[in-house]
Amino acid sequence: MSGVDEPTYGFLRNNALSLTFGGLFLITLGGQALSGVAQVNAEQEANGLGRVGLLDYATSSSFLVDVMENWQSEYLQFFLYVFATVWLVQKGSSESKEPGKEGTESDRDQQLGRHASAGSPGPVHAGGWLTAVFSRSLGLVMGALFLLTWAASAVTGWAAFNSERLGQRQDPVTLVGYLGEADFWNRSFQNWQSEMLAVGSLTIFAVYLRQRGSPESKPVGVAHADTGQTG
Repeated sequence: MSGVDEPTYGFLRNNALSLTFGGLFLITLGGQALSGVAQVNAEQEANGLGRVGLLDYATSSSFLVDVMENWQSEYLQFFLYVFATVWLVQKGSSESKEPGKEGTESDRDQQLGRHASAGSPGPVHAGGWLTAVFSRSLGLVMGALFLLTWAASAVTGWAAFNSERLGQRQDPVTLVGYLGEADFWNRSFQNWQSEMLAVGSLTIFAVYLRQRGSPESKPVGVAHADTGQTG
């Protein structure tokens, strides 16, 4: 590749998916901040108030609560999906194991114990609790990230909620009190329902629709009823 040395090109090629989405994440987060502060300043000017700086807005509870709500709903989606696909199947979907293979599968299937290879991760060879934790580490991390971002959305939502109440000359509520407010649960459910719709749609669409070359799709010529195959 002209202008790029081979090790760098190899790194970029081998990590293109994560690098691309990482870059898109930063671009869209920046776009959210820029459009958000523009909206706030339009409202400020309409009310005869001073403008808000980008940094002040990006560190405000009103911006952070929107970010945290989106993050926690995404991690909830992945947490539920990782664990649900252990036990639940959808015949014909590339997003599902084949019917009859529900459960944690055998050591042979999972390359554990005497079935581990030389290239298996270190925790697999360690055995005991380390292997047990590692074998569930993806779901555990997704669950932990969901809880952390949900807690962050609760705190930032509480701050934003009290800011509005003070602006209306109402007494602020405690954090525990905010957890019982309709505002908190409305914010949570409106994000969660969209994630459940997205996962359910992809699962069933993958039975009947194809995307050539994508591992999220079955091969184009595979029968609708074939399950668990990827293109």
